[in-house]
Amino acid sequence: MSKTRAVPIKYTSREFDSIKQDLIDYIKRYYPDTYRDFNEASFGSLMVDTVAYIGDILSFYLDYQASESFLHTAVEYNNIIKLGRQLGYKFQGAPSSYGVATLYALIPAVASGLGPDTRYMPVIKKGSAFKATTGASFLSRADVHAGNPNNEIRVARVDETTGTPTAYAVKMFAEVVSGRIAVENHTVSGFKKFRRLQLNALDISEIISITDSEGNEYFEVDYLSQNVIYKGVTNRDKTIGSTTYSYSVGDQASEILKPFVVPRRFTTERNRRKTVLQFGASSDVTLPKDMIADPATVVMQLPGKNYIQDMSFDPSRLVESDKFGVGPSNTVLTVKYRLNTTGNVNARVGQLNTVGFADVDFEDLSIIDTRQARAVIKSIEVDNEMPIVGDVTLPNSVELKKRIYDTFATQNRAVTQTDYESVVYQMPPKFGAIKRCKILRDHDSLKRNLNLYTISENRGGTLTSTNGVVKRNLKTWLQKNKMINDTIDIMDAKIVNLKIQFVAVAAPEASKYDVLAAAKQKLKEYYSRVPDIGEPFFLTDVYQQLKKVDGLLDVTEVKITTKTGSGGDRTYSDIRFDIDKATSADGRYVEMPLNVIYEIKFPNHDIKGAII
Repeated sequence: MSKTRAVPIKYTSREFDSIKQDLIDYIKRYYPDTYRDFNEASFGSLMVDTVAYIGDILSFYLDYQASESFLHTAVEYNNIIKLGRQLGYKFQGAPSSYGVATLYALIPAVASGLGPDTRYMPVIKKGSAFKATTGASFLSRADVHAGNPNNEIRVARVDETTGTPTAYAVKMFAEVVSGRIAVENHTVSGFKKFRRLQLNALDISEIISITDSEGNEYFEVDYLSQNVIYKGVTNRDKTIGSTTYSYSVGDQASEILKPFVVPRRFTTERNRRKTVLQFGASSDVTLPKDMIADPATVVMQLPGKNYIQDMSFDPSRLVESDKFGVGPSNTVLTVKYRLNTTGNVNARVGQLNTVGFADVDFEDLSIIDTRQARAVIKSIEVDNEMPIVGDVTLPNSVELKKRIYDTFATQNRAVTQTDYESVVYQMPPKFGAIKRCKILRDHDSLKRNLNLYTISENRGGTLTSTNGVVKRNLKTWLQKNKMINDTIDIMDAKIVNLKIQFVAVAAPEASKYDVLAAAKQKLKEYYSRVPDIGEPFFLTDVYQQLKKVDGLLDVTEVKITTKTGSGGDRTYSDIRFDIDKATSADGRYVEMPLNVIYEIKFPNHDIKGAII
């Protein structure tokens, strides 16, 4: 009867050399007479090296997999997104840029020449497309009426003989958002619970609508258990007795916010570039006929108790369970969405200059000349007097982790400074994006007033002020989470442009030119990171980064100055800042005011050095 050999195995050996040595020791101990040739050129050494090589690889992948399972140690971008999803963070995907476009239309004059013919005042409808010289596309977000009394009207053409005006130019303004509209059709076979559908397009900013071939519409929700959404319904005139109440009178609203049951719904999951839709687990057959529940029964109660333990309830859950919504089956889904046409969706002043498609309507086509109407449509031009900006880059891994942690701590309410900043970064990109923000208490106010400082990116990836459209969207977005007695003022953070100059000592055997180029590149890479608003500039970081350069022995001097005004093709901030006054007593850092952010705007020109 054979006896099982007790073999001591070292589980602590996890890299090539240690695994190889363990194998050799094992062979020498248990096979001393079988194999003795441990020369590096022998066949036995080849086999030992092969096994050690495989063991090293397996050990690496085990360590890597373990690291990618925790948010703190994860490196892969998509893994960070998945881990963040577990903590309630919803990755927003491709950013959008918002701005205001200036539209011009040529309107024929009335017979007397005293003013434009209002019959030819066009309505440029929502969804009209415009293009920038960069290739980026933009869409209008609302109808633009040429007949708006706030529009500017000027004489454009006159009769050369009589001097009577023959045409007037109307100047209008339209809010625009980056991207173009696209449609995908997906054939869905039999029913499947929690069906997942990956869209073909990349960098999708917004799902506009989803309908099936039977005409049913699917609504986007934050989570599949959310079975009620709130929509605005036109508030029509209402007659009670002998009195007619109009929405335009008194405190009547133009729209009424009403809850709608949405048995057909979906959620979106995004990674770095792809978008996945997920539908519910129910079918039409299993849906209850009466979906509306009594709000009083939705209040949270503990099982086995006949009294209310907690008086709070979620207003988005006014509907009885429907197994997380109806999933599509045996149909064709038509998905309409907005996506970016270029990687950089910002536009400088004057770059928006082409009308791609103008969806134009007139008040009454039956009373106007068709040829004149076509001339009006053909005359429409577009321009942008202000930059169209947003966050042109996705958050890096470090920024993404910080937003995930802050989101988990915020829990859908804004109380602390961190809460407010987290809510700002959670605003969907379809409403615009903020690169950096800072919330500060306004101590000069007698109320609980907060000052929110924001900054965005321009097309070149440098910092710029957030435009008015994004600010309005942000203020609306904050309303759902802020404290009821908090008031918020959104302001522009001030940008201070800096220049770095250094003197360093190179090793005798090193090339001064190569060392200088490497030193500049090192600082350029380090300061490509966008700092937080109010973050000090540490001179010690300059020393620390330069000492990592091969061939550089020492740094003898670092000098920081400000850059203002313009020169050549470079334009800097106009903010003047006293560096000497803001530098700490020990010279280690430059203190920035809480509403100021520093930037090395043109690193190729603003990082200078000398090697001695």
